[in-house]
Amino acid sequence: MAHSPDPKRAAKPDTAGKPAANPLARAQYLLAAHTPAQLPPDGGFEVAFAGRSNAGKSTALNALCQQNALARVSKTPGRTQQLVYFNVPPTSDRYLVDLPGYGYAKVPKDLQAHWQAFLDGYFGSRMALKGLVVVMDIRHPLKDYDRQMLGYAVSRGLPAHALLTKADKLGRGQQAKAMQAVRKELQSAYGDSVGVQVFSGAAKLGVDQARKVVADWLEM
Repeated sequence: MAHSPDPKRAAKPDTAGKPAANPLARAQYLLAAHTPAQLPPDGGFEVAFAGRSNAGKSTALNALCQQNALARVSKTPGRTQQLVYFNVPPTSDRYLVDLPGYGYAKVPKDLQAHWQAFLDGYFGSRMALKGLVVVMDIRHPLKDYDRQMLGYAVSRGLPAHALLTKADKLGRGQQAKAMQAVRKELQSAYGDSVGVQVFSGAAKLGVDQARKVVADWLEM
């Protein structure tokens, strides 16, 4: 006699060979803060993204979240003049934080001073901050501001990860040479506190690796 299949023993869908779901794909704009009072409550998990203006920070964020316009890509370097928060569902306490682009000469000095004080306080006391991604053009890495940002993280005992962006602009041999030089310098200055990888949002190079770092920090 034929028996009906037991629903409790029904075969599970075959997921072999299928790419893992992107935990950052549902990220959405939450708010922009110009002063500490405008920040969300200091709880949960935050990963901050820092980088020199025109280093490809917005492009990297969009690539990690598989969205074309989550972070605004401006043709005018230095346009990001606020801390921009993106919530990452399904919970309400996971955030990606887009920090102001730094190192752009046309930003007024009083605004530079404002952001210096704001970021000093943010890195010094923000308990929700779990990690820092520093975005650097692979052709011009480890400028003074990059080192300053990495120093913020290391002084707090936070992990940091350097993305050597625009890697598609170089050949594989040049990528490897640049990566080796940066890794050696980071190791000398910070030990094992700072990771590093090559990255290209346009060529989808290193995106999965960077996404895993961020998702792990967010405990997703």
